[in-house]
Order: sequence, then structure tokens, then C-alpha cells
Amino acid sequence: MHSFRSRKARRSTAYDDGRLPEPIRRSAPPDGAADGTRSGDASAHADAENDPSAVLTAQRLPLFARVLMMLAAIALGVVFAAELSTVTLQPSVASESLTHTNLKPGDSIRSYLDQPELRDTVKQLGGNVLLGVPFGILLPVLAQPTRGLLRVTVATAFVMLVVELVQGTLVTGRAFDIDDVILNSSGALLGYLLLGRRLGRAMHPRRHHWWHRWTRRPEPGAPADA
Repeated sequence: MHSFRSRKARRSTAYDDGRLPEPIRRSAPPDGAADGTRSGDASAHADAENDPSAVLTAQRLPLFARVLMMLAAIALGVVFAAELSTVTLQPSVASESLTHTNLKPGDSIRSYLDQPELRDTVKQLGGNVLLGVPFGILLPVLAQPTRGLLRVTVATAFVMLVVELVQGTLVTGRAFDIDDVILNSSGALLGYLLLGRRLGRAMHPRRHHWWHRWTRRPEPGAPADA
């Protein structure tokens, strides 16, 4: 025990005199540097908490999946456009004497509800609503500016208004009906709520609205607004 203490004392004296180099002392790594991956994940999680739009951006599909979705939406859009033109713009000479222009909202809907057969009512009302559903599903994917409840409804109403005008002026056996535009727009609204909203968010980044400035969480340590 005595010899061990003597060697330790002599070595300490040699260090003090400069005859031996100082031992290399390892400094402790800074906080978070020991595990870079964990630190990066924590930073990304903090950024996502401070910025809600970062969370929704992370929910977007990979690029390859988005390209496939866009191609599928284009193909379905072409098929739907062909079917729409067939259903709405095909002349019907047999029904020429039965059609009439309707500019008063609700008149045609009441006549559909007064049909003696329930099947006829469902066919008229349901058919016009279903005709607008693809607008609410495809428009948010194909055209980013049309995303949103109001935008999808307005875009669908505009397209169907043009179709009804063409029907009433150029197509034999067809007439302009404002209730058809209302029912088609309702179908687009339904399609957007059921599926179009989710597909639009998976395809495109979230739009920034003016109210986001109040919904974002303040960063830790940041001074509060006066």
C-alpha cells in the first residue's frame, strides 16, 4: 500500500514539473450529441408541434404514389367526361315535347318528389346527385386550387351551369334546369366530404389560411406577444 502511494505521488510530481505530458481527458459530449438520430427526431417532433402544417405535409404520399394517383385521376376524369357528355348532351327527340325550361329553384325537385312511383323519384334525384359526386372526388386531386368545400361546390356549379346552357340552346329534347345544377353541386359536396378531402390532402400540401397565424403553437422559450 505504501509503495503504491509513493508511485502515485512521484507521478503527480512529474506531471507538475513538466517531465510527463498531461493525461488526455475526455470531455463529456454536449447534450443531445450522444445520439444524433434521437436528437434529430426530437427536433423534428418539436417542429411538427410548433407548426401544424408540417404534420399535414408529412402525411402526404411519396412522390411515386402521388404520380400514380394523378395518372389514375386523369384516366378517371377522361372516362367521366365522356360519360357526362353522353348523359347530358345526347339529343332526345322523343322527350322534346315533355321538356321545359326551369329557372326557379325547387320546382323540378318538387315535381320529382310528387312522382307516383318511388323508383322514379329516386332515379331523378339520386341520378343528379350521383352525377356530381365524381367532381368532389377528382377535382381536389387534379386541380389544387379547387380544394376546399366552397371551391369544389362553386367549380362544379360553374361546369354544370355551362352544360345546362348548352342543353337548353343546342341539344334537341333537352332544357335548362337550375335544379339539376343544385343537385349536381350537392353531389360534388358529398363526394368531397366522403373522399375528395382526404385525397386532396394526400396529393397536395395544405393551403395556408389567414387564421393559421393564431393556431400555431409558440416555440419554447419564445417571448409571448404583447
